Amino acid sequence: MKLFAQSFLYDDPWSIVSLAFFLRYPNPYASHVASCDVISREFTSSGTLVTTRLILKKGSLPKWAPRGLMPKAESWILEESEVDPVNGSVRCTTKNLDHVKVMRVEEHVTFQRTEDNKTLQRTEARFKSNFGWGLTKRIESHSLERFKANVKRSREGVSLILNLIRQARQQALTMGGSSSSFLDSHRHSWESSSTVHQFPESTDQEAQHK
Repeated sequence: MKLFAQSFLYDDPWSIVSLAFFLRYPNPYASHVASCDVISREFTSSGTLVTTRLILKKGSLPKWAPRGLMPKAESWILEESEVDPVNGSVRCTTKNLDHVKVMRVEEHVTFQRTEDNKTLQRTEARFKSNFGWGLTKRIESHSLERFKANVKRSREGVSLILNLIRQARQQALTMGGSSSSFLDSHRHSWESSSTVHQFPESTDQEAQHK
């Protein structure tokens, strides 16, 4: 088993960073994400918002991978999150639903509001392969290194969305109109220039929940 842990501090408020996190697909840094669909979303009795999403990610196998290791270089990912607006936190867990014998990846991400109105992101992940045939450690190491690169790209994607949210809010203040339409215009342009599809549209109501 391989482990990964990393922290990152955003200068933006928690409410904006958490919104950008949920709106991060599509973006140019996530071309490997083919689709993202909301399966369920509901409020709990304590006032938190619980969401389950199903994400399809595509990739490529390393050259040393045995033929037939995976029938397709893609995987369905289950994302379960809980937003706590009172305590200013987001807890999110993702795990792959297929190819679990070859590699099981479980990621835990939290976004926490800090005392100085910034946002601290913590990311932890576990990588475990049961493939055997002398390839277990090699598969786990390869998955860890790929994950490290993807974490950097994921943060760049969130930062891009953060910048668009700032621009949208500024435009709404100076010119009027809906900030969500500004975001959607960029999201549609990314969709048309990539294979990303089936993403739920952002709405002002959804932004208020974050």
